[in-house]
Amino acid sequence: MSSEPIRGAARLHELLALQAQRQPEATALWWQGRAISYAQLQQRVTQLARRLASVGETGERIGVLAFNGPEFLELIYAAAASGRILVPLNARLAPAEWVYQLEAAGVSLLFGDTALLQALRAHPQAPSLPMVDLQDAYRGWIGQGPQAPLPVTGAADPVWILYTSGSTGRPKGAVLTHQSFLAGLASAALARPVLPGDIFLYPFPLFHVAAHNVLLQHQHGAAVVLLRAFSSAATLSACRELNVTTLSLAPTMIAMLLDDPAFSPADLASVRTIGYGASAMPETLLRRLLTETGVGLCQSYGMTELSGSAAFLTVEDHQQAVAGQPELLRTVGRPLATVQVKVVNEAGYECETGVAGEILVRGPQCMRGYWQQPEATASALVDGWLHTGDIGRFDERGYLSIVDRKKDMIISGGENVASREVEEALRLHPAVRDCAVIGLPDPRWGEQVAAVVVLDGAASDEELAAHCRSLLAGYKTPKAWRRVQALPLNAAGKVDKPALRAGGGAQR
Repeated sequence: MSSEPIRGAARLHELLALQAQRQPEATALWWQGRAISYAQLQQRVTQLARRLASVGETGERIGVLAFNGPEFLELIYAAAASGRILVPLNARLAPAEWVYQLEAAGVSLLFGDTALLQALRAHPQAPSLPMVDLQDAYRGWIGQGPQAPLPVTGAADPVWILYTSGSTGRPKGAVLTHQSFLAGLASAALARPVLPGDIFLYPFPLFHVAAHNVLLQHQHGAAVVLLRAFSSAATLSACRELNVTTLSLAPTMIAMLLDDPAFSPADLASVRTIGYGASAMPETLLRRLLTETGVGLCQSYGMTELSGSAAFLTVEDHQQAVAGQPELLRTVGRPLATVQVKVVNEAGYECETGVAGEILVRGPQCMRGYWQQPEATASALVDGWLHTGDIGRFDERGYLSIVDRKKDMIISGGENVASREVEEALRLHPAVRDCAVIGLPDPRWGEQVAAVVVLDGAASDEELAAHCRSLLAGYKTPKAWRRVQALPLNAAGKVDKPALRAGGGAQR
């Protein structure tokens, strides 16, 4: 089986179509023990795409509110083929957050899981738009409706609007194009090559930009094992029974695998590489993995606005870290030749080696901009450079370290939580006069959302948590609380969050 990328694919859906021509009987997807070939998947995608093309106009937004499944993957390819823009919604958000994103993107048709659609419809501000239940009505909706010719689309056309975690408040819809997606795949292939016969396991949600890993496998003709959601038991079983060769995991997931009572090093005997991101790899976990298994590790640095990743800490880098260079684990590796990366000071001048500044990235994989937010786009994209909002520095060997994440961003269990978004929700409670939300170290999830509150009235931790949960996803709701008379301020008059973090910030 060839692992050469599909030549001539200028649009996302052509990756699948051309593989279906090249190797129609090869497995494209493993789902719950069942193999789906490239030809079968392409047939379903074509039928769905022609059905979508019969609804509305080219460029309309199609939403999907679901956990992983073959139907979600079909929508990814079919929306692109039909000239529609897919808007994947985070299934873990609260209904109020779905409502905002559906309205902001102007979604005209929504596909979703039964339980999630029920929760959305129960919200008092639920939009009145057609909804197709993926469990009950999906196949019938496709088969019984009209079919239309597929439109002509270009590489620069938008294909996804993917909402960010909102590091400065409300989430923004990053517009990703066919071109940016394919450029992101070109970067990933340099650091995580797909080899003939590879079987890749994907446990992350398809509504994340991490879904580009699935497209990368299909670009090279590999098979994808798709899990509905991560579990250590399902992951170990799939690795053992299907001879998985590569997979993507968060460090917390790797720890769960090794801690699973049923774990045996033999379970990972076929695994060549595990790619990870979202948070750094603890040296103790790295040494444990390499001691107990022969698996290689590869870390990536990226974001939604980059259609994937732009820098990688390679398998060889991890081996060097264990062999006496542990400082490498405090970096995110080196940028790839497919992008330009620089670190600049507040005046916009490039920083010297070892000096921290904002990380800027330029390359074809950068987003087009934020959906219908010209001011935010102009701020993020300046002269072709994407301002990431991350603070980092280069060392003398060209390795990039992240000094601080996007302003006040918390990463808990691989999920991004914007502190300002949680603060805005907290301030809606009548007893909260002021507040600050920070991330505190957590041995299981990496970071824990913690709230420091100044109260005008009485409110228990449970009451405040329930208030947040009514407006936000569960993982965004603070798990630790502290009451203070006033928040500490820095010289600029802003809340001194470093001081709060240094002091523990909140009581568990």
